[in-house]
Amino acid sequence: MPRSSLARSIDGKAAALALRAEVAAEVTRFTAATGRVPGLAVVLVGEDPASAVYVHSKGKATIDAGMQGFEHRLPADTSEAALLALVDLLNADPVVDGILVQLPLPSHIDADKVTTRIDPDKDVDGFHPVNAGRLAIGLSGFVPCTPLGCLMLLRAELGDLSGKSAVVIGRSNIVGKPMALLLLGDSATVTIAHSRTRDLPAVVRQADIVVAAVGRPEMVKGDWLKPGATVIDVGINRIDKQEGKSRLVGDVDFASASAVAGAITPVPGGVGPMTIACLIRNTLVSAARREHYQMEKRL
Repeated sequence: MPRSSLARSIDGKAAALALRAEVAAEVTRFTAATGRVPGLAVVLVGEDPASAVYVHSKGKATIDAGMQGFEHRLPADTSEAALLALVDLLNADPVVDGILVQLPLPSHIDADKVTTRIDPDKDVDGFHPVNAGRLAIGLSGFVPCTPLGCLMLLRAELGDLSGKSAVVIGRSNIVGKPMALLLLGDSATVTIAHSRTRDLPAVVRQADIVVAAVGRPEMVKGDWLKPGATVIDVGINRIDKQEGKSRLVGDVDFASASAVAGAITPVPGGVGPMTIACLIRNTLVSAARREHYQMEKRL
């Protein structure tokens, strides 16, 4: 049955600002102790408008945290060999703690080849197979920033996740699979659902926690949800409105879901800000590991 009141809105902007402030404070302590600042290298190939916006946001967050930002903008016709050579240089550069190659790449470049060329210990995106393996077997490594941000929001909202039923809708290597592993690591009971899941609404309706990451606008409806469920909407979809205007929506129908859920992330302003904050956090963690620096506070 629908709830009589609307769900709480999980404020990803506020959570991200708090995390970024903690990182900035720790960067100050790290610099005083080691004599250097953490450095993040971001590589953009081509002129994809959305990618350019992301790169700008990441660069600004890096500087705001007191870190060094190294931005490499390459033309769209850059060869795969040239990009790999740049990655090799960044791997060897002692002032670079984190390397991020912005996706998608032009079609003539093999993204998997580039991802696996990055030093796993500088792979702050968490996409390298070594880091995926570390996550799968519970070793320390880098976790993709979006699912890490989702986990932080869930812990802040619910506290202990142990024993809760969680459904992750989507099985991508970037969000769905690592999200499921993170929830499993917190002792939740996890189901991964996808396009071929039979009676998907019934599966979702059993969950205390729903993470939607399928890339389909407003697919998850309110009547799919268990009353009081906590909903994390990873989707960012631009849909056209009348008169040529557009708006951003998530993978969850926010209006109907808000009448049933206990708490839900909005789009925009939910998961997105946490993704960038976790990238900055991962860069600091990389620098600390490379300098054998023990952080006073676990971020």
